[in-house]
Amino acid sequence: MADEVHEATEFLKAPKSKRDEGDRLADTQCGLFKSPRLQSWATEYVFAVVFGIAGCFVAMAFTYFNGTITTLEKRYRIPSQTTSIIIVGTDISTTLTSGLLGYYAGRGHRPRYIALGLVVMAFFCVLTASPHIIYGPGEDALKLTREYVQADQLNATDDTLCQARKSSCEQEAYLWAPIVLLFSGQFISGIGCALFYTLGISYMDDNSSKAKTPAMLSWSVFLRMLGPTFGLSLASVCLRFYIDPQLEPLITNEDTRWLGAWWLGWIPLTIIMLLSAFFLYIFPKELPSARARRLKSNGHESGGNSLTELSLSDLLQAVKRLAKNKIYIYNSMASILYVFGYMPYWMFTPKYIETQYQQSASTATMATGSVALAFSAAGVLLSGYVISKHRPSARAMAAWNGIVDIFTVLGLLSYVLIGCDDSDKVTSMFPSGGGNDSCTASCHCEYVHYAPICSPHNVTYISACHAGCTEKTKDELGQFIYTGCKCIGASDIANATEHQFARQGPCPADCYNQFLIFLGVMCFLKFVGSSGRTSNLLLGLRCVSSADKSLALGLSNMIVAILAFIPSPLVFGAILDNNCLVWGKTCGSNGNCWLYDTKSLRYTINFLSASCILASSFWNIGVWYHAKNLKIFEEEDEETNHKKPEQFELNQKSCEIKKIRNEPRRHK
Repeated sequence: MADEVHEATEFLKAPKSKRDEGDRLADTQCGLFKSPRLQSWATEYVFAVVFGIAGCFVAMAFTYFNGTITTLEKRYRIPSQTTSIIIVGTDISTTLTSGLLGYYAGRGHRPRYIALGLVVMAFFCVLTASPHIIYGPGEDALKLTREYVQADQLNATDDTLCQARKSSCEQEAYLWAPIVLLFSGQFISGIGCALFYTLGISYMDDNSSKAKTPAMLSWSVFLRMLGPTFGLSLASVCLRFYIDPQLEPLITNEDTRWLGAWWLGWIPLTIIMLLSAFFLYIFPKELPSARARRLKSNGHESGGNSLTELSLSDLLQAVKRLAKNKIYIYNSMASILYVFGYMPYWMFTPKYIETQYQQSASTATMATGSVALAFSAAGVLLSGYVISKHRPSARAMAAWNGIVDIFTVLGLLSYVLIGCDDSDKVTSMFPSGGGNDSCTASCHCEYVHYAPICSPHNVTYISACHAGCTEKTKDELGQFIYTGCKCIGASDIANATEHQFARQGPCPADCYNQFLIFLGVMCFLKFVGSSGRTSNLLLGLRCVSSADKSLALGLSNMIVAILAFIPSPLVFGAILDNNCLVWGKTCGSNGNCWLYDTKSLRYTINFLSASCILASSFWNIGVWYHAKNLKIFEEEDEETNHKKPEQFELNQKSCEIKKIRNEPRRHK
């Protein structure tokens, strides 16, 4: 390494042929100023770790956004289907850019393009936090703080009580502006992801031996999978703080109206994105160990990645080769169906736990981000160890992917059975709680926001207005008691006056045991599902030539985005909205959903997802059939073949020496 560094500093004094050689040598040196101390860090293992840590931060940013979706919907009155449109902004830009970036940027200095992707991700973090910077916490959140409302004035200003006059709808001129900002942030993040993942994986595979690739990929994926854990944990911590931490809220974080500090986590995420970009930027265009292997196998410098060799006809020819590759096509189709079916659980698991098992947003986010994703990381590590240790065939890997699909289908079908009767009972009622719409007609509750109360009969009403309550007081514990609720017990004339009161908050629903069972099944599915990631990625890398690798990854990402990442959130977002019972209404449109039909939602989502993943298993059978001649560890076989003649020659020489030495002994 010291000799190579010395050559790099002296190449300008050499003739042109030597200078060209020096240019290629500079491509293998690490650092901004080519410091000799940094050259020992330019190894495949260091890159795998740095790339994995950076991938952890990227995944952390996306899962942090998913963990704050419910709060964003409440804050800006966004329906789930609109939220889905915001999220698919990432996949739209990935679709438009990943194929071209994978092909053209893959021929350039890939670490620098990867670093550029992280800079774009940092801008995504800033843009996502900008709605809070521009518009602040919002009027609804400010009304629930001590600084803006005194406790003795609540009764006079409370618009959730039954009123003789018709309540006016709320109008916000900037309703679409935060949506546009959030979508813009997601859109540019897709460009950053296309640069980061497509080029990073191909760079890692090209700069490491095939025997080491499974272990390095599994470690990289393992580090990347820690991101969702940290992201959801960060979301859980931030959501415990009120949306404006400087104000004192009058409600607790258990209240459904609580708005957490969703914007807070984007500050550290922006900083760590920029730091990660710097460390990846200083890696060389080609690692020294990879250059040595290439020279040994080819005997000369190859210029296959030269930008001058690129043309549109070459791109079209490469696409035709991939289209005729059955393993590549079948593996991509299996990935599309699996992603389409499992997408709602990546996006809406915290929301699913909140609605199905009546858990707080903080608890749901923490459970998803810590416990479940720890099993995912364990599955990735174990599968990487097994593949590196036992080196299974391509057919064995494809067969395991099909088995993973079957286990996933069985787990999703079991989700249908893990319901909570108390939760189903609460959400299966009419909007007024008891279905007595004539009683609330005079209260004009159409635009009263969701503020649930619980009657003595253990019936939850949307608000005090929907229960016909006219007054509000505080008990000795500081909780609000609503009285004069003419719609509570209206059918029971004898005891109507006695029971016409309610307490603040929804009626308790004991769903904790069902939540623990669901969590156990989810952890099992996370473990099994993640064990197939390394094998799936290896099949996709090995079934194409080295020259087509970056394009294959970019094109695969583009196809998956078009057929899975974009339509799946829209379909399942529409399913969520179609199962909404209580909307937060604004003038002329619905806002966010406050209450869902949990039973119908549970059946619809899980059956549809299971059907898609079952179809994925059939494509994996096709991969298994055509992968019989595919070699996963081909490079090691080639190295062995190259060594055989040299070893034979060496053995032959040692044998001659033995004969010479033995001949005198024979004469004696």
